[in-house]
Amino acid sequence: MTQILRNAVDSPPLTSRARWAVLAVVLAADVLDLLDATITNIAAPTITRDLGGGAGLVQWLGASYALALGVLLVPGGRLGDRYGRRRLFLTGLAGFVAASLACGLAPNPAALVVARLVQGAFGALVIPQGFGILGATWPRDRIGKAFSLFGPVMGLSAVGGPILAGFLVDADLAGLGWRPMFLINLLLGGAALIAAARLLPRDRGDASVAVDGPGSALLAGAMLGLLGGLIDGSDGGWGTRPLALLLTGLALFAAFCHRQRTAPEPLIRPSLLHNRGFTSGLVLGVLAFAAVAGLLYTVSLYLQRGLGRSPAGTALGLIPLSAGIVVASLACYRLIHRHGRRLVVVGLLLILAGCGCLALAAEGSAWALVPPLLLVGLGMGTCFGTVYDVTIGDIAPEEAGSASGSLNAVQQLANAVGAAAVTTVYFHTVGGGETHALYASLTAVAASITLCLPLVRLLPRKAPAEQHH
Repeated sequence: MTQILRNAVDSPPLTSRARWAVLAVVLAADVLDLLDATITNIAAPTITRDLGGGAGLVQWLGASYALALGVLLVPGGRLGDRYGRRRLFLTGLAGFVAASLACGLAPNPAALVVARLVQGAFGALVIPQGFGILGATWPRDRIGKAFSLFGPVMGLSAVGGPILAGFLVDADLAGLGWRPMFLINLLLGGAALIAAARLLPRDRGDASVAVDGPGSALLAGAMLGLLGGLIDGSDGGWGTRPLALLLTGLALFAAFCHRQRTAPEPLIRPSLLHNRGFTSGLVLGVLAFAAVAGLLYTVSLYLQRGLGRSPAGTALGLIPLSAGIVVASLACYRLIHRHGRRLVVVGLLLILAGCGCLALAAEGSAWALVPPLLLVGLGMGTCFGTVYDVTIGDIAPEEAGSASGSLNAVQQLANAVGAAAVTTVYFHTVGGGETHALYASLTAVAASITLCLPLVRLLPRKAPAEQHH
C-alpha cells in the first residue's frame, strides 16, 4: 500500500464523483473474491452429498481457489502493469463470471475443482489491478480515505458472505441446492463488469515490464503436486500415487527456488529474502494463515457433521468468529504504530486460548461455542491485521510494493495448504468420532501457532510510520 501511495498522482483527471464510482467498482470486485474464497467452507458437506467425491472434494473445494489465486497474484499484477490495468481488470472479471457459471453447472467433482481453479486464476487478474487503479485516480492526500473503506467492507463481507451462502443452500432455490451460491455471481459479477467497462479509466501499460512465466508454471506445478499428494493420501491411503505426487511437487519446488535465484525478474526479489525480518514474517505468515484456514474449515465441518447443523445454522454459528476478526482488525489499525509486533504475540496467544476453550466446549450447547469462537476471531484480527504491516517495517521503500504483493500471494498459498493439511488430520482421525477429529485438528492448529511465537522476536519492532499518517 505504501508503494501505491507513492505512485498516486497529485491531480487525477477524474471528478470526485467519478473517483468514488471507481472505488465502488474495485470494492465490488474484492467483495466477490472474498465471498468465493469463503463460501465453500459452509457448503462443502452439501456439495459432497450431491456430487460425491468424499473427503477429497471437501479439501479441494477451498484449496483449489486459493492455490490458483496465490500462484498467479504476483504475475497478475505485472500483467496489468504490462498490458494495462483496465484491460486486465475487465478480462479477469469476465473470466471470473464465466468460471462461476461453470461452478454452478458442474456435473461432477472433477469439473467443479477445475472450475474453481479457473475462477481463482481469473480472480488473480482482477485483485492486483484494483489498488493500482485507485493509486492512479485518487489524489495522494485523499487516497487514505479510499483505503480506509476496505477494512469495514471486507469485514462485513466476511460476516455476510457465509451467511448468504448458508441461506442460499438451505433455500434450495428451484431445486438447485448449492448451485445458486455460484450462479449469483452472474448477477453480481455481471453488474460489476458493466460498471467497470463504463467507469474505469483507460491506461496503456508498459511493454517493458517482465513477467516470469516459467517461475509461475514451476510454482503452480509444485503446489498442485504437494496438495494432490496430501489430499490423495488422506482420501485413499498412502500408496505409490500420493507419494509420487509429493516427490514431484518437492522437485518442482526446488526448481522454482533455483529459478528465483537466476530469473531476471523473479516473483520474489532475492534481496527481500536476505532481510531477516521479512523472511521471519513470511514463515510466520505461512504457519499462522495455514493453521487458521484449516481451523475454519474443520469447525464448519464439525458443526454440520458432528452437531447436525444446517448450512445456514453453521454460518450463523460462525458469526462470533467473524465479528471478532472485524472488531480486532479495526482496533489494531489505530494501535499498530505504537505497539508493533507485540500485537502479533497477543493475537497468537488469543488464537491458542480460543482453540483450548473450543476443545472444552465442543460438545456443549450452541451458546457454549460463542466465547471460544469470539476469542479465535479476536486473535485472528489482532494478528493478521498487523503481522504483514510489521513484516515490511524495515523494507526499503522501493521494495515495499514487491514485498506486499509477495506476502499477499504467500498468504493465499498458505490458505490452500492449510485447508488441505488440517482437514487431512480431521478425516484421518474421524474414525474415532467427529469430536475426536476436531480435537486432533485443534491440536495440529495449536502446534502450528505455537511454532510462530519464537519468530515474532525476529520481526521488525514497528510497522512503517508512513502507513498510519
